[in-house]
Amino acid sequence: MKRICLVEDEEKVSSFIKKGLEEHGYSVDVAEDGIAGLTMMLQNKYDVFILDMMLPLLSGMELCKQIRQKQPEAPVLILSALGTIDDKVNGLHAGADDYLVKPFHFKELLARIEALLRRRQPANDGGENHFLTFSDLKLNIWDKTAERAGKQIALTAKEYALLELFIRNANKLLSREYITEKVWGINFDTQTNMVDVYVNYLRNKIQKGFDKKLIHTVIGMGYILKEK
Repeated sequence: MKRICLVEDEEKVSSFIKKGLEEHGYSVDVAEDGIAGLTMMLQNKYDVFILDMMLPLLSGMELCKQIRQKQPEAPVLILSALGTIDDKVNGLHAGADDYLVKPFHFKELLARIEALLRRRQPANDGGENHFLTFSDLKLNIWDKTAERAGKQIALTAKEYALLELFIRNANKLLSREYITEKVWGINFDTQTNMVDVYVNYLRNKIQKGFDKKLIHTVIGMGYILKEK
């Protein structure tokens, strides 16, 4: 049974979500403020976190950052009445994997949770080949870990998804629109600079200290993973 941590201070909203998710086979723990959510996160492992942005005691933004440090592989879905592009970008910058604006349809919330969980599932390869490699990069698609030249690299869920996309499409030019669709979903606004920001995050982690640069910019077109 998949375990979800729901941090929401509106009792009617949290009760509605908890009831609906439990009817679909999920186990749901509810916290009513950011500090309670932080405590639950430190004491338990969760498959998905659902966070309101405006929480008492500790904001959803700060809680998301803490989750990224302590449970970097766990997907985070922000559920908030704050619905501007800047709000969404700020939430994604904090480390969220998805952002759903209130009011929402429960079916959409459920679909987004299922999509986040699918991204964590290993490929069905018979247990023999669960690695992706390019140059001296190596990804373990079962436990979502990465290394370069034998050195472990700590990646957030979104950084891992971005690197996996690059490796699966090595030596192919990927447009920002394509990356946005595959990593963030088709509902993400392609006019933001989120792709550029995350590519820079990824470059800092996989290229710092190495002479060979692997992620290259093609001005006006996008990015490509290749060896020069």
